[in-house]
Amino acid sequence: MTSLPLFSRAFRLRCPACGGGPVFTSWLHMVPACPVCALHFDREVRGYWLGSYTLNIFLTETVWVIAFLLAAVLTWPTPPWDAIEYGSVGLMILVPVLVFPWTKTLYLAIDLYFRPAEEEDFTAPHETPRPRSGSPTRI
Repeated sequence: MTSLPLFSRAFRLRCPACGGGPVFTSWLHMVPACPVCALHFDREVRGYWLGSYTLNIFLTETVWVIAFLLAAVLTWPTPPWDAIEYGSVGLMILVPVLVFPWTKTLYLAIDLYFRPAEEEDFTAPHETPRPRSGSPTRI
């Protein structure tokens, strides 16, 4: 599979394999499988999303470096170091949350590019339902 469809679908926050969606139920919660093609997003590898978190950190650090350099260059020779420091803290809190959905879908696209989906990747995951709070647990 070529990389262009994979990455364009991921940038649109759709399933990189088929373009189906929606794949997020909220800003921070991804469904376990594509609602259209049933691609299991976890791909059955322990620690799978570590790559997504790493991508998130790289992107956050890149945004910080660009913002730092712009602030320093535009205000040289007397950069407001306190403002840059507080702005840096704000960026380090805000950017990872803002880019979270894209890093999840982009990492999935990267993984699909290097390790194409196989038949077992399209089986819907089976999650054990959690008991409702206040209702008795059945055995």
